[in-house]
Amino acid sequence: MKTLIVHAHPEPRSLNGALKDLAVSTLERAGHEVRVSDLYAMGWKAVVDAGDFGTSASSPLKVTADSGRAFDTGTLAPEVRAEQDKLLWADTVIFQFPLWWYTMPAILKGWFDRVFTYNFAYGVGEHSDVKYGERFGEGTLAGRRALLSVTVGGRESHYAERGVAGPIDDLLFPIQHGILYYPGLEVLPPFVLYSADRVDDDGFQDIAKAWEQRLLTLESTEPIAFRPQNSGDYEIPSLELKQGLEPPGRSGFRLHVRP
Repeated sequence: MKTLIVHAHPEPRSLNGALKDLAVSTLERAGHEVRVSDLYAMGWKAVVDAGDFGTSASSPLKVTADSGRAFDTGTLAPEVRAEQDKLLWADTVIFQFPLWWYTMPAILKGWFDRVFTYNFAYGVGEHSDVKYGERFGEGTLAGRRALLSVTVGGRESHYAERGVAGPIDDLLFPIQHGILYYPGLEVLPPFVLYSADRVDDDGFQDIAKAWEQRLLTLESTEPIAFRPQNSGDYEIPSLELKQGLEPPGRSGFRLHVRP
């Protein structure tokens, strides 16, 4: 298995850094190939601008069209193209980051903004009366798996169904479904660590065992059963879930996960 780890934490000695290092050593010991994109160590630029598109940049800048033209003509910034190549190389992608203000750090969002260009991660496939592009289960990254490894400062009860922060599955849905599943990645259930700021050395030993177990079962873990867009569950082109497919008692984001 070939695994890409995209790591987003500014402190190498952090809990996130330790989890990243453990993932590398565990997977390599198991005979897997591993590459790491350590965004802070790389000095990753977190904003899209005309420099990403080289001679394909227009004036005024049109991010969607210009990014697609740059992808097609090979004029994307070298660091962006390199990350796309890593994604195409990988069988599995692990995203290691802390939950900051209910989402990913800005540097990781900027990685997605720059790397998931038009004609690569979106805008691909047939658009017609019967198919609305290859996305949500299809696309450039289909056949690969993704896993979020997330540290959270609050207690697990804060992120439960009745918790003040809302269910963790709801908070991660825009990332797991809207970003990862969109270009075809199969998304594994996340690995979430709560009360991250209160983890001591003894607590980390238990965490390390659980993380190693997840890493060694990546290939056998069932992905989240998101509904593929073009499977017949949605009306085309409105992309509304067809009547009668709502599981009893489900609403909101959970409608888009098959029972």
